Amino acid sequence: MTGHLPIHLAEARARGWNELDVVFVSGDAYIDHPAFGIPLLARWLEAHGFRVGIIPQPDWRSKEPFMALGRPRLFFAVSAGAMDSMVAHYTPARKLRHDDAYTPGNRHGARPNRATIIYTSRLKEAYKDVPVVIGGIEASLRRFAHYDYWENKVRRSILLDAKADLLIYGMGEAPLLELARRMAGGEPFAEIRNLRGTCRVGRGAEDGPTDPEKGSVSIPSFDDVSVDKKKFAEAFRLAYREQNPFSARTVVQPHGDRLLVCNPPALPLNQTEMDKVYALPYEKTPHPSYREQIPAWEQIKTSITSHRGCFGGCAFCAIAMHQGKVIQSRSEASIIAEVDALARQGWFRGSISDVGGPTANMYGLVCKNPEAMRVCRRESCIFPAICAHLDTTDKRAVALLQRVRNRQGVKHVAVSSGVRYDLMERQPGYFRELVGHHVSGLLKIAPEHLAEHVTGLMRKPGRKAFERFLARFREESIRLGKRQHLIPYLISGHPGSTVADMLDLALALKKLGLTVEQVQDFTPTPGTLSTCMYYTGIDPENGKRVYVPASDREKGQQKALLLWHQPDERNKVLETLREMGREDAAVMLGVAGKMTVRPSVAKPRTKKTR
Repeated sequence: MTGHLPIHLAEARARGWNELDVVFVSGDAYIDHPAFGIPLLARWLEAHGFRVGIIPQPDWRSKEPFMALGRPRLFFAVSAGAMDSMVAHYTPARKLRHDDAYTPGNRHGARPNRATIIYTSRLKEAYKDVPVVIGGIEASLRRFAHYDYWENKVRRSILLDAKADLLIYGMGEAPLLELARRMAGGEPFAEIRNLRGTCRVGRGAEDGPTDPEKGSVSIPSFDDVSVDKKKFAEAFRLAYREQNPFSARTVVQPHGDRLLVCNPPALPLNQTEMDKVYALPYEKTPHPSYREQIPAWEQIKTSITSHRGCFGGCAFCAIAMHQGKVIQSRSEASIIAEVDALARQGWFRGSISDVGGPTANMYGLVCKNPEAMRVCRRESCIFPAICAHLDTTDKRAVALLQRVRNRQGVKHVAVSSGVRYDLMERQPGYFRELVGHHVSGLLKIAPEHLAEHVTGLMRKPGRKAFERFLARFREESIRLGKRQHLIPYLISGHPGSTVADMLDLALALKKLGLTVEQVQDFTPTPGTLSTCMYYTGIDPENGKRVYVPASDREKGQQKALLLWHQPDERNKVLETLREMGREDAAVMLGVAGKMTVRPSVAKPRTKKTR
């Protein structure tokens, strides 16, 4: 018997459990750490008296691996894992990846494509009469009819494609616990229709919205959005506006003769609830049956989650549609207790890899006007300008970092979560604390682009805000006598961006003395605003046309221009500049001259066989 939750019946029986209440199925390896959704939710149910187990990365080629923990008394809970399975498997160029950080040995192939659908099918094959509840990032962002980049078409809600019984979107603690409690109390599964943070399938008006006081909003049907891009943009806009958990209405989307009924989001957790979630008895290690390292655990094992949610509203980011924009912070005492427990681990060497959340410098921030917050429909609290109701005080965040770095056994504390540098203009204390104590030589910042019309579509601050931050960072580093550098994270091929825009960006970065080693080629992941623009060529907020760099050739050119200093990209950069008639830029970038001639490698002759 181990401290980990059971992954097969022998471990369950060692606990004295002959039957489990809920069985989780995950596309990730089982790492008992709160940074991973399935272990967190499983521990949450366990803390409330339910017997739970996890089947991690089952072989989907037959039903038998899905029977490893037997028939659960209440339901199965299925997740593809910490990433959408298609994003995990394929590059932006749709090429197969050969690794998987959430699998022992970093091996690819431990989960199938469209894992949520496949896992549900196998469970239905094994236990036809047991309800299957799907959730996680894959289900959450595919809950409505959505554009699928890998098939280049609009797919139905994943709830219908998977033939699951219920979909939980968002972080899931509250709806999952309420579902388990109500079923344990004898309420039939089919009659549980009013759970916040869930989607279900109905068949008529009488099976539609469950909150007649708030009413509902009907968005264009799957049949319409699959053939009409304007309808797709309209459906996205209408659904996107119903994200505020305090005022959201039920969203209904017809799928043929059935209805997808999406109830309002679950209410955000308060500080006490957040503290309880992160105080659960996690082992903080992978299940002892694993014999190989799991890269995802190596990356986060010394990290501390201080909060969840993000009010940045970046168009390409899934956080707003999954975690929500309300910042849910833990108490300082809760975080310090976790730091002290981490320092007692035998493998801890004194360095904490991160204290943060989706955006580190949003810890402790709240809306100062509760009444305004309850009716707010802004997707971002800081774009295009910082909301007057937002409390941007950095005192809590600064005090937290200072306490963490001064704890016994802690030698260094990094902040590797992203930060919003436009927000930091109002947080001088956090800026000084970050630059003075939490940068390990390199600070990663994500301007994503510098062209104003592109950053506007991204819902990101523009060039001036980035240049102001860069100047402040360099001045503060000099004042402190530290040799520190800034590494910009950038996206190529985003809607609105042209090859000319990328050349301007490359020239601007060179002028600023910055080079980049990695560029993220835009991937149209399901459920984001940027993906809607990529598919439709329309900004759904205003109906204006948006340029979309859709061809692989153009996307390759855009990425190459930002990596102009790398020898492997030299030829592509020169070819692109000649096509543009911008040979002068080759001189400005320092890549002028003849193309690199690659030596040909003669292929060995092989004997032909019949």
